[in-house]
Amino acid sequence: MGARKHNAAKARKEAQKNLYFAKLNGCPSSPRKMRYVVDMVRGMEVNRALGVLRFSKKAASADVEKLLRSAIANWEIKNDRKAEEGELYISRIFVDEGVTMKRMRPAPQGRGYRIRKRSNHVTLFVDAKTNDN
Repeated sequence: MGARKHNAAKARKEAQKNLYFAKLNGCPSSPRKMRYVVDMVRGMEVNRALGVLRFSKKAASADVEKLLRSAIANWEIKNDRKAEEGELYISRIFVDEGVTMKRMRPAPQGRGYRIRKRSNHVTLFVDAKTNDN
């Protein structure tokens, strides 16, 4: 690796130390369905968001709830303490499109219909309300 890339990677790694996040890669649902759930909790305080996700009828809410619990745990590990009630909130959350598996389904008269099995990547950042960011 060249010196310029090495320095950029080192700077990126240093910037990551101040961020508290969790990533879910390759979740087997379409990004559009996942974005409905993500939009419900964007910017919320984490305990309220956990309640919203727990009682949501959407299947994708279980994955986002698990991801949120992971991000909270990451924050607690990096800060060596438990999060207090109302201290953390979801600062950023976004859904990116993942790999699309392509399949063929037999159709009448010798044709084949294409089936696209979509996946997505979810990234969730939490932050403390006391930080000046």
